[in-house]
Amino acid sequence: MFEEPETWVAIAFIILLGVFAWIGAHRTVFAALDHRAERIKAELDEAMALKEEAAKVLAEYKQRRASAEREATEIVANARADAERIAADAKAKMEDFVARRTKTAESKIALAEAQALADVRAAAADAAVQAASTILSQSVKGSLADDLLAKGIAEVRRKLN
Repeated sequence: MFEEPETWVAIAFIILLGVFAWIGAHRTVFAALDHRAERIKAELDEAMALKEEAAKVLAEYKQRRASAEREATEIVANARADAERIAADAKAKMEDFVARRTKTAESKIALAEAQALADVRAAAADAAVQAASTILSQSVKGSLADDLLAKGIAEVRRKLN
């Protein structure tokens, strides 16, 4: 058994472990492992905190985005309502303008017709007076003719105007 190399390797290994135990190497190893475990735990805690913070920030941004979308929708709806109101006002003003212009044009046409009718009547009266004057002056003579002529002219003017 002592002649086997494996036995001597096992004895050397046990002696080495004893020396390590006597000088306290196991405490250093355990301390290093404990320190590493604490560092890993701290990193995990920090990662969890960062994850929670990121989730909060994400939720906040989602809320802001939803709020901005609602606000944009309201702005678009208000703009459409304003545009429709402005278009309706413009249409009403245009219709009112056209109605006033039409009424003004109709008034001017009626006035021009009345003036033309008065001008035609005046021209007809003047022509009738002139014709009566010519006919009477050729057929009737003397002072009786002048009286009849004056009365006839006055009567024609009165009836035609």
